[in-house]
Amino acid sequence: MSNGTVLSSGLSMAELGVRLRAERRARGLALERLAELSGVSRSMVSAVERGAKTPTVLVLDRLATALGTSIARLLDEPSGAEVVILPHDRQRLVRDPSGWERRILSPVLPGVEFELMRTTLEPDVDAGEFSPHPPGSREYVAVESGCLRLTVDDTPYLLNAGDSAYFPGDRRHAFANGADDVCVYYLAMELGRQAGGNGG
Repeated sequence: MSNGTVLSSGLSMAELGVRLRAERRARGLALERLAELSGVSRSMVSAVERGAKTPTVLVLDRLATALGTSIARLLDEPSGAEVVILPHDRQRLVRDPSGWERRILSPVLPGVEFELMRTTLEPDVDAGEFSPHPPGSREYVAVESGCLRLTVDDTPYLLNAGDSAYFPGDRRHAFANGADDVCVYYLAMELGRQAGGNGG
């Protein structure tokens, strides 16, 4: 697991694989089609589904996006409770080997595709480019500390501590910290609905 994402949530790679496979089958997608939609190789998708390989956060996001869902839904079961408290030690945390981590602050709810997360980027870390989410998706960013370079469809925007931004989530977008200090930001994402549930 040292060469991929670390899931400090108690979820094993085998369990993640089972959830990924179930989401893919629920949408009637063949392995090859999920690979095509996500831009992730068929061999990688297969290895993740078997629990044989640990995906990076970016790969996990691309798979979730291709399935029309979020990383949070791949990592957790929906809660049916009206009020959901997520103690700090029960929040899903994924760490990418390139030097950043994402803490999922929102619970997974039935029929709701919304995710609130806190991301920490170490100095000079580029989290990479994320694929467009389904049409109608919305993303909101608020920088707590440091400096964030948000890029939407090849246009960069520099956000400093205290700044916030909105952008359509159905565009290519990237997050990077080119400064010498750690950058911490919050991201709220509402996924749009897509016909057939198999966009990307």
